[in-house]
Amino acid sequence: MTDKYRKHIFFWENPDKTLIFAFLLPDNCMAFPPVSELIESFFGLIYPNICVCCSRTLLRGEHYLCAHCMYDLPVTGFYRYADNPVEQIFWGRVRVERAVAHYFFRKGNRIQTLVHQMKYHGQKEIGELLGKEIGKALRKSPLADVDMVLPVPLHPDKLRKRGYNQSEWIARGICAEIHKPLNVTSLIRRSSAGTQTKKKRYERWENVEKGFGLSHPDALAGKYVLLVDDVLTTGATLEACIHAVQRSADTKVGIAALAWASD
Repeated sequence: MTDKYRKHIFFWENPDKTLIFAFLLPDNCMAFPPVSELIESFFGLIYPNICVCCSRTLLRGEHYLCAHCMYDLPVTGFYRYADNPVEQIFWGRVRVERAVAHYFFRKGNRIQTLVHQMKYHGQKEIGELLGKEIGKALRKSPLADVDMVLPVPLHPDKLRKRGYNQSEWIARGICAEIHKPLNVTSLIRRSSAGTQTKKKRYERWENVEKGFGLSHPDALAGKYVLLVDDVLTTGATLEACIHAVQRSADTKVGIAALAWASD
């Protein structure tokens, strides 16, 4: 490839990432700023980007969600006050500085749709998008003072199967807004707990209590860490993570979940 073309490459991919086109644009073509926009608009007619919730065609600047659906997401507002219902889940179980879940997760609502798309249909970028919304809220809360962000890890077998950790993508979005480092190496998952969706509270706790450990305990010593998860139900997984993290000396823990399944 000549230098004439190498510096002007425009990539386009359809929404489900099954087709990718690369266009080599010469220097004289770049004299017309809308060229890339025209290419994107042309393919948008063939493979339209649509809202994952309502299937409306997305406008320029919208990603995965249209503005209407984004505005209509069920925000909890828990970041505004202490002793909120999510914090109360952990009372008498484990020490938590602050805990929030940003959205309500209920059967059939938009958050359930987004979580399923993120976890089971390869659209991990939804996690980063919603993570940024969480991060914007956390900037107004004491959780903005954490030292680092730790996503709840997947077992290596599940990570290989899925190809990514959805909690990590949520954490990326949060880090981008609160400007804190992402730590994906210190907290590890030692055993796979299997599906938790149909287990009762004690069964969930028993299933994960010994499932987490630390690979680099010194990296967390004396730090205030933010644990990030996708959907909070009984809190058993996060409780097990907190026990593991607090084996490191003088470590404080805060929690930020994408959503809370209150029912």
